[in-house]
Amino acid sequence: MKHQHFFALAIAVFLLLAALALPMGRSSGTEGDPPGQPPEGADLPAAAIDLFTTSPVCTSCHQQMTDADGTDVSIDAWWGSTMMANAATDPYWQSSVRFETEINPHLKPVIEDKCATCHTPMAHFAALQGGEDTGLLDGGFFDPARDVHALAMDGVSCALCHQIEPDNLGSPDSFSGLYLIDADLPQNERRAYSRFEVDEAGRQVMQAASGYVPEVGHHISSAEMCATCHTLYTPYVDDAGEVAGTFPEQTPYLEWQQSSYGGAVPCQTCHMPAAQGPVVTSVTGGEPRSPFLTHEFVGGNAYMMRIFRAHGEELNVAASAEQFAATEQRALDQLQREAAALSIEQAGLSDTHLTAIVAVAPKTGHKFPTGFPSRRAWLHVTLTDAAGEVVFESGAWTDEGKVVGDDHDADPARYEPHHALIRSADEVQIYEAVLGDVNGEVTNVLLRAAGYLKDNRLLPAGFDKASAHADTATSGAATDDGDFLGGSDRVIYAMPLNDAEGPFALEVELLYQTISYNWAHKLDAHTDMPEAARFLSYYEAQPNLPVVVASTRVEVSH
Repeated sequence: MKHQHFFALAIAVFLLLAALALPMGRSSGTEGDPPGQPPEGADLPAAAIDLFTTSPVCTSCHQQMTDADGTDVSIDAWWGSTMMANAATDPYWQSSVRFETEINPHLKPVIEDKCATCHTPMAHFAALQGGEDTGLLDGGFFDPARDVHALAMDGVSCALCHQIEPDNLGSPDSFSGLYLIDADLPQNERRAYSRFEVDEAGRQVMQAASGYVPEVGHHISSAEMCATCHTLYTPYVDDAGEVAGTFPEQTPYLEWQQSSYGGAVPCQTCHMPAAQGPVVTSVTGGEPRSPFLTHEFVGGNAYMMRIFRAHGEELNVAASAEQFAATEQRALDQLQREAAALSIEQAGLSDTHLTAIVAVAPKTGHKFPTGFPSRRAWLHVTLTDAAGEVVFESGAWTDEGKVVGDDHDADPARYEPHHALIRSADEVQIYEAVLGDVNGEVTNVLLRAAGYLKDNRLLPAGFDKASAHADTATSGAATDDGDFLGGSDRVIYAMPLNDAEGPFALEVELLYQTISYNWAHKLDAHTDMPEAARFLSYYEAQPNLPVVVASTRVEVSH
């Protein structure tokens, strides 16, 4: 046994030295590249700063992992190209932080502190413990001269999530990034929670290589873990610019609680799907673990993956273009397989109209779309005649990312209402959250959002809008739509034929955008801000084309 421990410690020391010898990089590069070699342009040192270490320290051991099918499920190879890993490098988020602070300059410290809590969580927590400023811009965490800069740019990293304590999880005290981390433990005795038991030899290896002591903590795979940052309340201001209250900006956990998934299917089931069979989780060996949850953190932000893939070197990301392409494909797969289903019901003809009911059935355990209010989904309905000519179309889109017929895309001061019945091409069913200020006016400025003027995002199965929590309530015309329910929405289309000849083809698509047109173009007037100018240049270079989430088609004749 002593020889085993000595061998384990020798491996640990070797791996630690190898990790610390890396000048930069958090990713093992593209799948198949030599371990530990970052893609060109990456700049993330393997560093330990008091409470935390950057991801290269952890991934020096947790790599070269394959599942029963031989698929590479190494943590760094998957996580490094996710929005979690790149929470701090996200150029749209950075431009949004700058935008909000320019609009509300007297609240700059409040805005930056709120955003840093979950986008640069290790740096934020470390700065708080040291009594330092928690700003991001202008000498803040984005400044390489700051001691915590490396922690900041590591995003939502290993040493953050795996140190979160279970004590307050699931309670409102944990929301908006108020997770608990034991700051009193010395660096070489800090706990790293996982779902699996680790034997004594493994404990010694991990402690020597990383400074963390592995400990079983099943809370790590609970929905309540995710809820700490994905239940977010932000302050809003009145006409005088003073903070007047808080606004439920993102509430997927509360939505999930009120769905049929709540308590039964945690977030990780969909967003960290299990690998095929047991996985050996470290290059040092050990017992195969099952079920092993892949660290793909798949979501719907395929568009940002395209930006990272094309502009990663300039953004100094630590994952390769190939890895971002793989994460983009996972996002597309998630959207197209797991988001929603479409069907056409009761399609029939009269002399003047084709009438049909379009039914949308969300599959998600929360509203769709959910999260940040720039996201939207909509129905694109096209009716063509026997010659293939378009007779009726609702929800077409342009190369600029505009939705044809959307009142908000045409005029930022207006918004497209929820529809139970659509009769003309300038009406379109858009599932979205529209923010309103204290005067009930439309706003895309987060700190002016006092409530929702419209929230008709698709409700998960089991969600009862009549008894919903106030912070997750449906808003606007969808409230009184008897066909807008948990798990479904039905929209009647009465489409004029204009003397066209059949048979007719009716095609329906459910489309999705991560960043809707005006949520991007609100930055147009602020190109003097470098973050805004940079993001808009990326936005122009990468067309904001919608993702086809689902589609269906029927032919209709007399």
